[in-house]
Amino acid sequence: MSDPTFMVDENYLTRTLADLIHINSINPSLSPEGPGEAEAGEYVADALSDLGLQVTTYELAPGRVNVVGVLPGSGGGRSLLLNAHMDTVGVEGMTIDPFAAEIKDGKMYGRGTQDMKGSLAAILAAVKALVDSGVTLAGDLIVAAVADEEYLSMGTEALIGQVTADAAIVTEPTDMRLCRAHRGMIWYQVETFGRAAHGSRYQDGIDANMHMGRFLARLDKLEQALRRRPGHPLTGPPSLHAPLIHGGREMSIYADHCVLNVERRIAPGETEAQNTAELQTIIADLSADDPTFRAELSVMVARAPFLVDENAPIVQVVDGALARRLGVRYPHVGMPFWTDAALLTEAGIDTVILGPTGGGLHSAVEWVELASVVDLATVLAETARQFCQQDR
Repeated sequence: MSDPTFMVDENYLTRTLADLIHINSINPSLSPEGPGEAEAGEYVADALSDLGLQVTTYELAPGRVNVVGVLPGSGGGRSLLLNAHMDTVGVEGMTIDPFAAEIKDGKMYGRGTQDMKGSLAAILAAVKALVDSGVTLAGDLIVAAVADEEYLSMGTEALIGQVTADAAIVTEPTDMRLCRAHRGMIWYQVETFGRAAHGSRYQDGIDANMHMGRFLARLDKLEQALRRRPGHPLTGPPSLHAPLIHGGREMSIYADHCVLNVERRIAPGETEAQNTAELQTIIADLSADDPTFRAELSVMVARAPFLVDENAPIVQVVDGALARRLGVRYPHVGMPFWTDAALLTEAGIDTVILGPTGGGLHSAVEWVELASVVDLATVLAETARQFCQQDR
């Protein structure tokens, strides 16, 4: 159990979470009606200022902001970054009021309750617990409420140039299990090129859609092979899928162009170059079989996988604080999805992922278990107290 002199204000936490849910911070890159993070950022900046932190708001684009608060240490200790994103996905198809923050049976419902305003509220409550306890940290505690994680993570990409720390906790939902790894992703665009001709003139036309079909057949075989690879013990095997395809202009014209988008999920240990080479080999083989086959491959977005060593100091401190709070030490886990933790790790910051229990992420009914948000706040505060007291 936690130190009895060190308590999380549960009323503050619940009220803060409800306030955040009331604020529409849908990512405008995902939904045109989304206003972005500006209003949520103003709320977080005020909350951090009220707690005595040094606060800076960084405007990344109109309506898109990062908010960074620093609780300065007395000197000589390690610095810790607590990271949460303010943006949410859209609310289309939700069967509950996405902004009502209704509480029922110990759960709060609404868009962003688990992903991830519950975590942001836990961070604020953890800072309040530290301030209320009167503890003085040796190292700086840095709070980062960032933009755009749900799309291209421009918030954390910018954050890396704004602050640094000896370690970080990204508070994406993990059902209160310590996460040390997740898969990365690459978004590819594949284009096949044909020759337009009247539909009756088979001798003149080259069908780009048919050629894309050949590529898809080989891609399907690759996907099945990926599932049989060992991947990583914490994340499982790699995978891919083909979410979008478009080709052709009219029914009576041979398609001269077809575009396919491919998402490749990569396991720790895999590289972008290796995965790109696999797709290029398919194109080369098909071109060798048919001189009329022409295709081009390009990378749209690439995000590295995430992995942190189990012996890293932040892993050891969080693991201990979590075990004391929950009364049991659970095995570390990996996640199939991507998070900003990969960007922080690439920047040289040892990072772990820990977040609350809930369900319905990106779906019709999203909720978070309030008791787990209290647990998270307690673990974050105790981790800060221990980690930021240690010498570098």
